[in-house]
Amino acid sequence: MNETDIRRYAELMRELGLTGLEIAEDNKVVRLECTAPAAAKTVVPLETATAAPAAGEGRAYVSVKSPMVGVFYAAPAENADPYVSIGDRVKQGQTLCIVEAMKLMNEITAEEDGVIAEICAANGQVVEFGTELFRIER
Repeated sequence: MNETDIRRYAELMRELGLTGLEIAEDNKVVRLECTAPAAAKTVVPLETATAAPAAGEGRAYVSVKSPMVGVFYAAPAENADPYVSIGDRVKQGQTLCIVEAMKLMNEITAEEDGVIAEICAANGQVVEFGTELFRIER
C-alpha cells in the first residue's frame, strides 16, 4: 500500500465521518484512526427541532432534523419517486426520507401535519446529527 492509497482512505474516512478504518492487503494490515477536534463536536439540543417563525416572513415552520449521522435518501429506491416534494401536504407519521446508518435504513417521519416548504439535503448526501433535512410550513 502506498501513500496515495493511504491518503485516499483518509479522505474517505473524513467524508464519511469515520474515526477508524482497517485495511488488510498483501498479508499486511493498516489501521487508520483519527479523533475529531473538540471544536468540531457540537450538540444540538432537542428544543431546536421545534417550530420557529422564519426571520422576516412571519410564517411558522417545523424543522425536521437528522437524528443520526448517515446518508440521506429522498426515495425508497434509486429509480423510485421521492417520498415528498416541495409543496406536498404531509400528515403526522408520514415517511419523508430515509437516513442510512451502518447499513440500516431509518425512516424519518413528519412529526406534524403541514406542507413541505424546503428540502434542505441532497439525495445521497452524508448528514450529521442535527442537520436540517426539511422545513415544513404549518
